[in-house]
Amino acid sequence: MKCLVVEDDQALAFELGQALKEGDWLVETVATGAEADFLVRTEVYDALVLDLGLPDGDGTRWLGAWRDDGIDLPVLILTARERWADKAAGFTAGADDYVTKPFEAAEVLFRLRAILRRTHGHAHPVIRVGELGLDTHTQNVTLAGRPISLTAQETRLLSYLMHAAPRVVSRAELAEHVYDRDQEPDSNVIDVQISRLRRKLGAWRIATLRGQGYRLLAESPDA
Repeated sequence: MKCLVVEDDQALAFELGQALKEGDWLVETVATGAEADFLVRTEVYDALVLDLGLPDGDGTRWLGAWRDDGIDLPVLILTARERWADKAAGFTAGADDYVTKPFEAAEVLFRLRAILRRTHGHAHPVIRVGELGLDTHTQNVTLAGRPISLTAQETRLLSYLMHAAPRVVSRAELAEHVYDRDQEPDSNVIDVQISRLRRKLGAWRIATLRGQGYRLLAESPDA
């Protein structure tokens, strides 16, 4: 999944970015609300981590403007402000969660995963589609209870399909959410990785809908 971190403390942004990358997130970082405003209006993200004390305006002001314009990506506020009034202002502006500094990077990662699951309608940390299981904390994948060995990129691809199931996911959507903005693949790369997943999971589990994209199936069409 892809996350935008809006934090003007470069050292803190780097530390958090590294922790998220180790947790298998794709991460982009910016230092101002204006940079974030441009990106959320032109790019696609699955979540946003937002500092409140930005050099070009309070984070709640930017967040409120995004919500007013219908930008509904999940937002976790990360700030040193501990007063209830500040937390209330953050949630009123449209935040989904609120973490105060200093913080544990692992906590931010857990909260982002929980926000993402809820956004896609999943309450349990283990997402299941038929006999497929994905532990969203460890990123371990099982099939009928048995562990399946996947590459990091295969795991990202499958994770997105599992979060979205049973919805059809287009190639363009996969490219936007699963791959770095500077390294977006052509359709052939996605097709190759889908083919590899089918060999490991069973060809019928990932259906191709011509002209639309891919859908992860819970049951075989022949069942």
